[in-house]
Amino acid sequence: MTPELLWLIAGVVLILAEFAAPGFVIFFFGIGAILTALTTWLGWTSELGSQAIVFGISSFALLFGLRRFAKAIFVGSADPTTGDLDDDFTGREARVLRDIPGGTTDGRVEIKGAEWKARSATPIAAGNTVIIEWREGLTLHVRPV
Repeated sequence: MTPELLWLIAGVVLILAEFAAPGFVIFFFGIGAILTALTTWLGWTSELGSQAIVFGISSFALLFGLRRFAKAIFVGSADPTTGDLDDDFTGREARVLRDIPGGTTDGRVEIKGAEWKARSATPIAAGNTVIIEWREGLTLHVRPV
């Protein structure tokens, strides 16, 4: 098996591994391996040392130079203030179980039979119904109905 074929296979395997790993990092090492395969096929990097240098420099340059842009395209971005999160909660009603004092202090709400931490800009008493505006981790940001 030729070195360029090995680099190409490694690149494809690394790109496919990105589907199983979070973070969108391995993808750039896969592209670096494919670039190394290309330079080896063109005869520019015939020695293992030069191949390793091309792989390392291209992988890290791509990672630090393009990750932020590529992640926005492939992974997407979520702005919690727009309510465009990909979840089942945004825009739905929930019942307040424990008073939500307002500000940065958490109360508790129930939705779909599960209890969640909740915050609101205004105080909301237990027993009231609220609308979920967005989710931030395990905390729901709500407003009164």
